[in-house]
Amino acid sequence: MIDVDHVDCTLRLFDPDIDLDEIKPKPLPPRHHAFKGQVTRAILAMLRSDGPLDAKAITIRLMAQRDLNVNDKTLTKAMHKRIGAALRNLRDRQLVTSTEPEKGGLLMWEIRQG
Repeated sequence: MIDVDHVDCTLRLFDPDIDLDEIKPKPLPPRHHAFKGQVTRAILAMLRSDGPLDAKAITIRLMAQRDLNVNDKTLTKAMHKRIGAALRNLRDRQLVTSTEPEKGGLLMWEIRQG
């Protein structure tokens, strides 16, 4: 608390008429926020260790790894979209390939060989 008071005093040195109540605190990122590259690294690690997976399985596993609620439909949908975008990006960079299963259903993703 003392450190915060020192910041207030420093601000008043530069502007004696400052209204500190107008300064809004910076919001924290949401709990499910991932930093650049975290989702991609997690996807590649899963595909290396577990072999071909579909995007839904990757979503569930990634959410479980990050202690996110897999029963939250809104969050699951957002994560599924994020993972789908990451997978397409990895395919465009030729790091993974996608194949359609014989019986239909979701694309299966795997690390590109060679």
